[in-house]
Amino acid sequence: MARLRDCLPRLMVTLRSLLFWSLVYCYCWLCASIHLLKLLWSIGKGPAQTFRRLAREHPPACLSDPSLGTHCYVRIKDSGLRFHYVAAGERGKPLMLLLHGFPEFWYSWRHQLREFKSEYRVVALDLRGYGETDAPIHRENYKLDCLITDIKDILDSLGYSKCVLIGHDWGGMIAWLIAICYPEVVMKLIVINFPHPNVFTEYILRHPAQLLKSSYYYFFQIPRFPEFMFSINDFKALKQLFTSHSTGIGRKGCRLTTEDLEAYIYVFSQPGALSGPINYYRNIFSCLPLKHHMVTTPTLLLWGEKDAFMEVEMAEVTKIYVKNYFRLTILSEASHWLQQDQPDIVNKLIWTFLKEETRKKD
Repeated sequence: MARLRDCLPRLMVTLRSLLFWSLVYCYCWLCASIHLLKLLWSIGKGPAQTFRRLAREHPPACLSDPSLGTHCYVRIKDSGLRFHYVAAGERGKPLMLLLHGFPEFWYSWRHQLREFKSEYRVVALDLRGYGETDAPIHRENYKLDCLITDIKDILDSLGYSKCVLIGHDWGGMIAWLIAICYPEVVMKLIVINFPHPNVFTEYILRHPAQLLKSSYYYFFQIPRFPEFMFSINDFKALKQLFTSHSTGIGRKGCRLTTEDLEAYIYVFSQPGALSGPINYYRNIFSCLPLKHHMVTTPTLLLWGEKDAFMEVEMAEVTKIYVKNYFRLTILSEASHWLQQDQPDIVNKLIWTFLKEETRKKD
């Protein structure tokens, strides 16, 4: 009997793990089946249109706009990867490091590059696998440990020991993890539309509505097929993410111009450009939940209430994981793409947070 009691906890852990992975893969194939039906429907309506892709040999002019900053590259010693970033503001000023989400790249921070360069050295990074940054081939190269180490090594390579760290979506996930693992390098943490990672893990398993909103996490577990689905109809799915009524920037938001949208399509239409970003998702289920999860850095969480991918309730729960000053601001008419949707409001909220004195919670 005593032996049974000793084995019971391990048995429960094994059963929970089995149940979890069964859920992941069953939902994964369900999502894949739905997308396969969409593909067949599209081919039935017009096969030529489905497989049409425009040639994009030259980047749009907006990507070389000098008002956004200077294009730079840095090679990390340990990984050997070369990272691309755009920097604005004088060297020697405090560093503001900007981490984008999916499917974005450095350009998603264009409004912040212009805004904060007066007082900061603003660096908008192309994360591993994105844009002009190197993209390792293997899925294992996109584990959370690699992504965290990248940011720490980039800080060292730029000659900084601390920064104001701002992340959106996947960049927000990485920003949370940097603040947890390397709190000494983050002066202030600002996250946009991504909850604390543990909140996300726990919430998605308990709330079917969030499970549905995160269905793409499961679909992306399938090899190659998601990349193909993004590319059909000349990257129609990518365009719809930013422009459709359900997932795009809201009616009152700062909508993407035709050139802005073309910049995104140009970057992700390059050979192999989607595999690296989607590999982030292919590693996520093996990395969460976290063993260490408390944040001790002053934190601002900004949230667009009309986010089509994240339930707003997760933002409220996040505060229990921050053992320092924490402020949450929810913008009622804003979408998931908050820093592009409402740039003036977002910039004002960031300035206020940066200039105010924050006091650690008792």
